[in-house]
Amino acid sequence: MPRRFAWARSSDERLLRLRLKDLNVRLEGTWLEACLHDLYDELDRRGLRIRPHAWIAEEWFSPSDTPGIAIPFYLAHPRLMRLERKMIIDVEGGTVPECMRILRHEAGHVIQHAFQLHRKRRWQELFGRSSTRYPRYYRPNPASKNYVEHLRLWYAQSHPDEDFAETFAVWLAPRSNWRKRYEGWPALKKLNYVDELMSELVNQRPIPMRRLRVEPLSQLSHTLAQHYQKKQALYAVDSQKIYDRDLRRLFSDDPRHRRSPAASAFLRRNRAKIRQLVAKWTGEHQLAIDAVFDEIILRCRELKLRAVGSERQLKMDFAVLLTAKTVHSLFSESRRKWIAL
Repeated sequence: MPRRFAWARSSDERLLRLRLKDLNVRLEGTWLEACLHDLYDELDRRGLRIRPHAWIAEEWFSPSDTPGIAIPFYLAHPRLMRLERKMIIDVEGGTVPECMRILRHEAGHVIQHAFQLHRKRRWQELFGRSSTRYPRYYRPNPASKNYVEHLRLWYAQSHPDEDFAETFAVWLAPRSNWRKRYEGWPALKKLNYVDELMSELVNQRPIPMRRLRVEPLSQLSHTLAQHYQKKQALYAVDSQKIYDRDLRRLFSDDPRHRRSPAASAFLRRNRAKIRQLVAKWTGEHQLAIDAVFDEIILRCRELKLRAVGSERQLKMDFAVLLTAKTVHSLFSESRRKWIAL
């Protein structure tokens, strides 16, 4: 029977004042248990004798000194998932398919460290050196075919360890059809190597490691408000200049159209769908796109622009415009973005 918590009926304001460690949530009895067992089944079908342990923490991560996976607290209770969605818009890992994608990625880290794969010469030739310092920021090349595409924002390009974890996740996923999907890509060489390497590990025992719980939620004394203040800062974007010419080309300031709907109202009404679409196209987080959206809506109001013509065409044209501005934000020289999983 699911555990009941007094804070589950609290307002957002009261809940945000709570310390993380006072949530007292755990994996047992939640839908996350089933996801973990599915991961174990996938590993077992591949003959890999490793079962990553898991615990509740602040965010997703897999430490290098223990064969385990930290899972964010908000996934352990529906009330916390609702708060996450309100504060961050997205709920990373909030569906079974997405949770499994991340678990496979983290399992890749576990496999790498449990078998010390990064010490192999061929591993280093294909992925690079694991000892490479993690960058605070990275600028991926979306057109590159040297890396698999698994998690958003071309995460495989951020570090050799992430490249391997992403490649492993693609290889592990049932029915991924990776040979056909990556046919003709240089990344296929990495996938074939992982396939050969994992066949060598069948029924092998990993290097003994202590099953630690690193930075468990029970030890975190800061509040949810402090947690979200820090998390929202990760997705902050530099203020982007909104070019009036682009907006006037899409909408109208002609007095003849003064009875047409305001462009600002049109954008507010269609905000969620357009934001989600652009996030899918660009890989950018919806929270960052929302900040650009705010600026555009404000500028449309200041320019007294009107939405004239087919609403369907306007939505598509604006999505293209917003995509262009988001990509410019992602890859401009002034953009400093840290993608952390």
